[in-house]
Amino acid sequence: MIPVCKEIREDILKISKKSGHGHIPTCFSVVEILYAIYNTIKHDPRNPSWNERDIFILSKGHASLAHYCVLAHFGYFDIEKVYSFGAFLSDFGCHADRLKIPGIEASTGSLGHGIGLAVGMALGLKIKKNNRRVFTLIGDGESNEGSVWESVMVAVNLKLDNLTIIYDNNMSHSRGLQIHNPAEHFKGFCCDVVEINGHDVNVIEKELVKKSDTVRVIVANTKKGYDCKTLIESQYAWHRKSPNDQEFEKLMEELCEETI
Repeated sequence: MIPVCKEIREDILKISKKSGHGHIPTCFSVVEILYAIYNTIKHDPRNPSWNERDIFILSKGHASLAHYCVLAHFGYFDIEKVYSFGAFLSDFGCHADRLKIPGIEASTGSLGHGIGLAVGMALGLKIKKNNRRVFTLIGDGESNEGSVWESVMVAVNLKLDNLTIIYDNNMSHSRGLQIHNPAEHFKGFCCDVVEINGHDVNVIEKELVKKSDTVRVIVANTKKGYDCKTLIESQYAWHRKSPNDQEFEKLMEELCEETI
């Protein structure tokens, strides 16, 4: 784990403990992905509405706390503001609001909807002959929603070569309708697909900059709860759990151990 990603996970744990809210395992699975995205795409924290920026949409909205912490790291706002996460009247809700948080492009949380928004934005940019790109991070659990695959079908049909889908394959779907070999599913829709280690920042960044003549899909194999042994082994028990004092110390210690 690179140091900055460890720091982001520590922020997630601290804020979850203070707020009593979390979805820590799903947040931990996408830290490297989110960091790589903002380290790669065109964006300006000093001007979040910059009209030449690329667009990123977090479709798996339950990982909003990870998104906030990454945005804070890149300078969109001070991390101290995120400590109000989930509190009454806080701008930093358990699902992100694009009208309240700088850098948030879409209010997501209704699973399966973010990818549809991304397809619409990518189509709008194509119509305008604008070379900006659109990226969306979707979860394997939310991919049980039919709207995900309908959006993929539409995107391919419209030849949206400015759209990149990152699929967080953290096995959340193991308690639902399992999607075996997701890369093959996307290939069946005629997407340009690559399968990678979703915790390797260098690999993720190399794939994010690549372009294609159709919709590009990055299947990122991740561990839900990475890099804490307790979270990985008891991910469902920790689905919405916030740590108490003793649990917090244990999780922080595990973040300092060797990568699992």
